[in-house]
Amino acid sequence: MKTIKGPAIFLAQFMGDTAPFDSLEGVCQWAASLGYIGVQIPTWDGRLIDLQKAAESKDYCDELKGKVASFGLQITELSTHLQGQLVAVNPAYDTMFDNFAPAEVKGKPKERQKWAVQQLLWAAKASENLGLSAHVTFSGALMWHTVYPWPQRPQGLADTCFKELAKRWKPILDTFDQSGVDLCYEIHPGEDLHDGITFEMFLDKVKNHKRANLLYDPSHFVLQQLDYLQYIDLYHERIKMFHVKDAEFNPNGRVGVYGGYQDWANRAGRFRSLGDGQVDFKSIFSKLSQYDYDGWAVLEWECCIKSPEQGAAEGAPFIQSHIINVTEKAFDDFAGSAPDEKVNRKILGI
Repeated sequence: MKTIKGPAIFLAQFMGDTAPFDSLEGVCQWAASLGYIGVQIPTWDGRLIDLQKAAESKDYCDELKGKVASFGLQITELSTHLQGQLVAVNPAYDTMFDNFAPAEVKGKPKERQKWAVQQLLWAAKASENLGLSAHVTFSGALMWHTVYPWPQRPQGLADTCFKELAKRWKPILDTFDQSGVDLCYEIHPGEDLHDGITFEMFLDKVKNHKRANLLYDPSHFVLQQLDYLQYIDLYHERIKMFHVKDAEFNPNGRVGVYGGYQDWANRAGRFRSLGDGQVDFKSIFSKLSQYDYDGWAVLEWECCIKSPEQGAAEGAPFIQSHIINVTEKAFDDFAGSAPDEKVNRKILGI
């Protein structure tokens, strides 16, 4: 068994226009002051990283690592959630997802997709230059608009969808393989890869590509009422990243899984700050430790009630208290003895 690393924090939801959240130095000093030892960096924020430069310059990456290290922190992973989303976009979502793209490709779906793919290719090389072993992204979605089958989905629609997803992602996965980096999909409602079976469908189409892996975030499974503990049993060999995020699901006579078009505070399923929701983190940390997960435990703050500052301040000690320093000995070693085949045969009566 191995000990999980952490606590770390995903910086995406904390960046803003005022200090300390408007610069890499400021947010790193803030994170370190709260007790975090790692930061996960969103690559779409130019205040934190120049992704193209990181892909092209090892010196730049060494400088970036040194800057982060000066605050007692490590870069845990890079993220391309927004860019990955744009690798596969159904036309129904073009207008909304244009917000994730730079001005020069807005309203140009083909150019936008090409830009997104290039971002992922740079992310692979940047991760390699930074000495990182894993990277997180979204899969994008071509058939999410059919998630509730009415009218019924035409036969073969899912197969066609996942063939196309595989066609788009296979060259990216190959590039990550060349860089020695695992590409971890955050399994998430709104993505075609949103639960275990859809990940399996994708994995089949990319021929079980060894770099097609998972970021585990139990909050998304609470909201869709999936068994998030058995999920670890099923997919632990592919889990290479971990977002520590809490959630709750409180259905009533008015709203359930689909949320009734309400804002987050009024939905049955809500993201919460660590310890305020229903996720059984003790069991999660135990299972991940049992299965030799030795990656980072990274806070992702998304709460509809508590402020990000309070959520972050409470998050570091929460994660630290759940990290298990795994044992190197069995509790009953004191009663053991050296192997003796003769004695063993005698006990068995053979």
